[in-house]
Amino acid sequence: MSASATAPRPDATGPEAMFRTEGLTKVYDSGLTKVHALAGVDLELYGGELAVLLGPSGSGKSTLLNILGGLDHASAGRVWFRDLELTGLGDRGLTRYRRDHVGFVFQFYNLVASLTARENVQLVTDVARDPMSPEEALEQVGLGARMDHFPAEMSGGEQQRVAIARAIAKRPEVLLCDEPTGALDSKTGVQVLEALRDINDRLGTTTAVITHNAEIRRMAHRVIWFRDGQIERIETNAHRIAPADIHW
Repeated sequence: MSASATAPRPDATGPEAMFRTEGLTKVYDSGLTKVHALAGVDLELYGGELAVLLGPSGSGKSTLLNILGGLDHASAGRVWFRDLELTGLGDRGLTRYRRDHVGFVFQFYNLVASLTARENVQLVTDVARDPMSPEEALEQVGLGARMDHFPAEMSGGEQQRVAIARAIAKRPEVLLCDEPTGALDSKTGVQVLEALRDINDRLGTTTAVITHNAEIRRMAHRVIWFRDGQIERIETNAHRIAPADIHW
């Protein structure tokens, strides 16, 4: 499949595209060498889906997520979030877009050590337009009894679920996750995946997950395989499995 491969919509009455890219290209130029992180990617991500992005390190997955999330600029091509063209926005517009529409979850939790779980989530709810309460967000990820604990008093899986609660507290339409289980063992990794799937199922949050664990693809609606800055192929899962059934 070429770099311009676009996933077919499951059926004519299926959800509209939340993201659409055309010829998306990203080149990092150090002056001595040019690295083509993305090489003309055409892709749609649909509202309410959970997509897993797979491929070797350096294949373009994180670069794509950073551009979709408004953290980076494309070198060429176009990107839309619904009807909003992200490639037409300046830094201020992208900041507003990130604040209002996107939640991020990374491999490392980036929690403030001196703040409780509740206070870490409140960092987002204090500036969001229409947030959940910190308490509601933490309940959503199964941490209702741990709200007043500090990060050092929590396991890695619990800290990552605080990070997810922080990401969803502003009610984003999109949740972008870059290796959210990369630093976790199998038991705590499953707990994090269960939280992500539950949020996708109950809140309808469009969710994209980068992982190097190919087994995680089995919980996705669609699997997007990257290689050398291009989409190698796209698969649709006819049957999704529960996170607890994933072999680590």
